[in-house]
Amino acid sequence: MLHWYDVNAWNARFGNDSQTVHSLRKFRTRWLKQGWSFEEALAEVAPEVASILKEEIDPHPLALAERHDSQLDGATKLLFRTDEGLMIESVILRAGTGRTSLCISSQIGCAAACRFCATGQMGIARNLTTAQILDQVVQANELLKKEDRRVRNIVFMGMGEPLHNPANLTEAITVLSSPLLLDYSPQRLLVSTVGIPAEMLRLDQQFPQVNLALSLHSADEAGRQQLIPLAKSVPLARLRETLLKLKLTEKRRIMIEYLMLEGQTDRDSDAEKLIAFLENIPAHINLIPYNSIDGADHLTGSTQAARERFGNLLKEAGFPVTIRYSLGADIAAACGQLIQRENREIAKQLRATQTAAK
Repeated sequence: MLHWYDVNAWNARFGNDSQTVHSLRKFRTRWLKQGWSFEEALAEVAPEVASILKEEIDPHPLALAERHDSQLDGATKLLFRTDEGLMIESVILRAGTGRTSLCISSQIGCAAACRFCATGQMGIARNLTTAQILDQVVQANELLKKEDRRVRNIVFMGMGEPLHNPANLTEAITVLSSPLLLDYSPQRLLVSTVGIPAEMLRLDQQFPQVNLALSLHSADEAGRQQLIPLAKSVPLARLRETLLKLKLTEKRRIMIEYLMLEGQTDRDSDAEKLIAFLENIPAHINLIPYNSIDGADHLTGSTQAARERFGNLLKEAGFPVTIRYSLGADIAAACGQLIQRENREIAKQLRATQTAAK
């Protein structure tokens, strides 16, 4: 089988005939850049080439299982099913300005086990392949073509910790930003992480224009470890050292994701710790409202007034701040919420089968 994103393999398979090369380039443009369906784009190549492409390329390694459109705002949640029956999510976010963002997944489940995240309660089933990561973008663009839209910004903020899947993440970013393929500016890509220092530095070195977001959520050591168990292996001091080593500028700031929890992360003392942690670091702080999930009754989101007061403290310290609002609240906006239980049961069955086979 040919990977559709392996241009070198295509060249080896089809040779250098100028007419064929031109028609294949046109096919990729129609499919990957303009949102045509795979079948529609095949009309751009000769019948014999189309026959080979149909036989040797799997255009969609994910099956679109469900689509949920918010009745409140411009959010659409897409549920995809893998060959083994596991489910992942992507979310289309339509801004009133006409800009469209896509939040994509990098893993099935997540090992970070964040207490406030439904995906983290699943455990980890496996990494998504490069093709599965990319297919979320391709299928979203095919859907959006009917609205005369195309995904403008891609954020790796869906299911999973992207930096726990570094090889496939790297290949996906390379394909996304290739002018021959999906042709996204690296500046339109954002990778979110709970904080994996070595991989953050590697990504920054390899893709200096790709934006990074840090899911910090607390600048208190004990408080952060309580929310993010993985933080026990990466103290805040080491995380700060990592941020200072990144190629950050006033135009390329680290995005700080900060969850607003009543009595846990929204006090004046929490703001003071956050300001101290980010001293001399170009950062943009996003204050995130809490979306409730099953099994986390001990967490309560901050009030709107508390979020605004907290944001003002940060602004007074000189930081740009955005107070986020939940999108798609009527379609289970919390990441992983719709498929938490189903994936957990399927993952158990897969592990049992794998154990029995050994």
